[in-house]
Formats: sequence, structure tokens, C-alpha cells
Amino acid sequence: MRIGGLASGIDTESMIRDLMNAERMPLDKLHQDRTKLEWKRDAFRDVNKMLADFDTNMIFNMKMSATFNTKIISSTQEDAVVATGNSGSNSGTYRINVSQLASSAINVGEDGVDFATDQTLNEAGITGSISFRTYGKDSSYGEDGNNYRDHVYEIREDDKLSDVIRRINDDANSPVRMTYDENSNKVILEATRTGVYNEGGAEIDFGSDESGFFNSLGLDMETEQGAQNAIFTYNGAYTVNTQDNHYQLNGVTFQFLNETEGEATLNVANDIDHTVDKIKEFIEAYNEIVDTINGSQREEVFRDYPPLTDEQKSDMSEREIELWEEKAKSGMLRGESFLSTGLSNMRQSWYGTVQNDGAFTSLTELGIETTADYMDGGKLVIKDESKLRDALAEDPESVEKLFSNSSEGEGRGIIDRLEDAVEGTISQINRRAGRSTDVSLDGYALGKRMEDINSRIETFERRLETVEARYWNQFSEMERAISMMNQQSEMLMSNFGSGMV
Repeated sequence: MRIGGLASGIDTESMIRDLMNAERMPLDKLHQDRTKLEWKRDAFRDVNKMLADFDTNMIFNMKMSATFNTKIISSTQEDAVVATGNSGSNSGTYRINVSQLASSAINVGEDGVDFATDQTLNEAGITGSISFRTYGKDSSYGEDGNNYRDHVYEIREDDKLSDVIRRINDDANSPVRMTYDENSNKVILEATRTGVYNEGGAEIDFGSDESGFFNSLGLDMETEQGAQNAIFTYNGAYTVNTQDNHYQLNGVTFQFLNETEGEATLNVANDIDHTVDKIKEFIEAYNEIVDTINGSQREEVFRDYPPLTDEQKSDMSEREIELWEEKAKSGMLRGESFLSTGLSNMRQSWYGTVQNDGAFTSLTELGIETTADYMDGGKLVIKDESKLRDALAEDPESVEKLFSNSSEGEGRGIIDRLEDAVEGTISQINRRAGRSTDVSLDGYALGKRMEDINSRIETFERRLETVEARYWNQFSEMERAISMMNQQSEMLMSNFGSGMV
């Protein structure tokens, strides 16, 4: 704690504070320069985030076959048969006649459970292991090349019926479900899959079980029923017998819900609306990037609005600070030539022809062009949507080849060329402003400049500490000299005063 002015009456602290404010002016300028660099770095990273999101989402989607070949399928009997298609599905009309649905095997205990369900199985005389067998489509289903699989459950000392039922139902390798109905005291044993897997025999085969478990539940394999395959006829000529209520042909997956009344007609066509919407979303996102980069090069620079110091902010309202900084940040990226170059490279992606074996080699053939106003900076516009829709209806594969083709050279797709330009710009910005995950400043150009300013700030702050200490020493010496003079004056006055008496 320093107290000045005791001898002189001078407000030493205020004088030194004013002197130090003058001394700190270069330091304030260094802080403002660092803030400008931080703002510029953040502005670059905002552009980079937009480009990265565009690359990850929009460009990626435009390279997916599903964008251009999504199918829409209608059915004349939607309550009986519906279908879904992938990008490889063949368009056209399909006639399906479903004469039988696939169903699951089920076995109900005829006589009910012959022991008290609250007692243990051991108490009911059921010991050893419970076992049953299920069958698969081929020899890969079981072990050692068998088409069957044995399911074995050891009976524990305190196991009750409910425990065994839970263990069977929780077994992921068992296509079987067991249910106990307390009202009728009966057990239901059923397959969790449809279809016939064991021709001429039970789907859930417990004939070799020696525990007596299934007998005590009143279950008999002879009473099992329900297992059957689905049967349908395709286009009036091809009859299929399948264990499931779905089947795939030509990339179309048919789902059977009920038996049909005669033939159901399903029409598979390209979902043109889906593709057009995706292209519009892409164009909108691209034009937003064009606006952002062009806008950054046209923003006015307000040189009379430097970053505010902490002292200046303390005298202003939040709204005043916000308005000031809005002007101070304006034009932060103006004149950064590689942004303009990056945008130019993106724009060039649209102008070149794409040499491929498809029907289209340029965007104009699809009714897509860049705007005529050069001030727009090369925005895209769908000038003739009907031309785009016609192309997608007649030859979606050629449209896809124009947009997406990963080959090099003249055959490289428009989207792939754009991706090259976008990733090149992202790389340039990373070298200039770094990534948001960067911890060190020395990995990018602006960071190195900030690091240099930080070093100069530290040096200057140490110098200011020395200067302030010197001022206090000088004022302290002055106070000491004045104090001595005051003491001498008092002594003289005292001596002269005593001599006059």
C-alpha cells in the first residue's frame, strides 16, 4: 500500500495514474491489434465451418446414388401387398398374386400344467436338463454343418416355471417364445419366425427331452399347428414359396400383409420430387456460401472504430458496445484474396463440361445456370425446372453421372470438382486461421502473429512495472526532500522565534 502527498499535499496517486495511462497507450494498441487478429481468425473459422458443413452434408448427399434414384412405389391393394425400393430398383410395373401368407408354428398345452406353478421344478419331479431342437434353412444353421440347433437349459435347484420361461424367452439364439396363461393354466409354445423349416415334422422338436418338462405342461408335438410358407405368383408366371412375408426381386422388396384379391399391381417409378428437392436444397446452401464470401469482400471497413479497451467499455452500455463492435468487426476479411480465389474455383466447377458416357455433359442441359447478374458472384438458379424433371424421368443415371463421378480428368463429376475447390479453400483457411480444435498458436499464420504480440505485451507490461516503480520512487524522494525542508524550516522558525523573546 502506497500513500503519497503527506508532505507536499500533492495527489501523487492520481498523478502517477495519469502518467501511467499515457505510458500504457502503446500497450492498449497492442491489445487492440491482438483483438483484431482474434476477430479475423474467428471470421475465417466461421467461413470454414460453413464450408465444412456444406462438404459433409450437401456435397456428400449429392454424391449418393439414392439422391438421384430414390423410388416411389404405389400399390392397387395396399392392404395386401406394399413394396420398397433401393437406388438399384428397376422401374416398371409388377403384378403380384398372394395366395397364402407365411405363419408361425404354435403349440398349446391341451391338459394344462399338472403341477403347482409356485413350487420348484425339482419339487414337481422335473430334473436334469430341458432340451428342444429347432431347424434352419440350410446346414449353416447349426453346428458341424447341421441344419438344426439344440437348445439346452439346466434346471437349477430353485427354478420355477416362470424362471425357465424367462430363460427361454431371453435366449437370443432361440426362435421360440413361451407364455403361461394363469386363467386357463396352460402354456403356449410358439415360434417367433414364420415359415416351415422342418418338412414333415414339428418346428419345435422336444421329442428327445428327458426331463419330463414338456409332458408336465400338457404339450404334444402332434398338436403343433400353424407353420406355413407364403406363396405368391409374380407377373402371372413365376410362383414363389417363401418362409417370410417379404421377398426381394430386382431390388424391390415386396411386403405381404394379406392374401390378394386376384393380382395387385405395383408401379415402381423414380421419385422425381425427392431429387428436385435435394438439388434445390443444395443450390440454396451453395448460394448462401457465395453470399457469405462475396459479402465479406464488400463489407465497409470503419477505421475509426478500433476494438474497445476495458476502460472504455466500463463507460458504455451493452448496446453501445454492441453497435461499436459491429462497426469495428466490419470488413474483417476484406482483401483476403484467397477467399475470392476459392470462390472463383468453386464457380469454375459449374462451367466446364463433363465427358462421360451419359446423355448430359453440362448443367445447362438440365435447366440449371448461373445468374446473369455478375454482382451475384456466380449463384446457381434452376432456370427451367421442367427440363430438369424431364431429364430425371427419362435418364436419372445420366443425371447422376453428370453430378457425381469420381474419375479424374475431363470425366470428373461437377460435384467432385466442387468438392476439390471447397476442400482446397478449407485447407487455405486452416493454414491462415487454424482449426477450432488447435490449442497452440504456432500452427497457423495468424496464431504466430498473435504469439508475437503476446510476447511484446509481456515485455511491455514488465517495462511498465519498472516505470511505475520509478515514478513512485521519484515522488517518494520528492516527498522526503519536502519533509526535510519543512523540518528545517520549523527548526529555523523555532530558533529565530526563541531569540526574539
